[in-house]
Amino acid sequence: MMPEPDAEPLSPAALDAFKAQMVALIPALRGFARGLCRDRVLADDLVQEAMMRAWASRHTFIEGSNFRAWMFMILRNHYYSGAKKRARYTVWDPEAAERILVQDATQESGLHVDDVMRAIHRLPEQQREILLLVAGAGLSYEEAATVTGANMGTVKSRLNRGRAGVKAILEGDKAAAVA
Repeated sequence: MMPEPDAEPLSPAALDAFKAQMVALIPALRGFARGLCRDRVLADDLVQEAMMRAWASRHTFIEGSNFRAWMFMILRNHYYSGAKKRARYTVWDPEAAERILVQDATQESGLHVDDVMRAIHRLPEQQREILLLVAGAGLSYEEAATVTGANMGTVKSRLNRGRAGVKAILEGDKAAAVA
């Protein structure tokens, strides 16, 4: 992507700040990506691609605007643009699965975290996404609204329904979990 003719390059100080903000967001972006795609390897690839796209488009970033929301939006858009393509591919290799030895975590807290993640992944996609952005990645309601393109009331509603859904799933209330 070539810079726009009238776009001014970032100053050295702004470029250093841009780099520092990108590096600082890596853990949050990874967490959000893992929550979206449920695959550690794919999530790391999504984060790497989002970082490369952000770097290539650094000239379009408006200083003073919300950098976190901009980065999360790049990652989210890349994930959804590739979702249809990924749905056509099969990644399950039965022979490899037989060779891989899997052992569940022995710590009780690990089991609880797994239960919560399974409950989150049973939520409708829109509720799961907002829950991961706000509760998982620590974005504000305003930032989550910017990332998803939804209004503030929708973000709050989806977050509330997502939290209630996770609670209902964990408590075994299947009727409430579906609502």
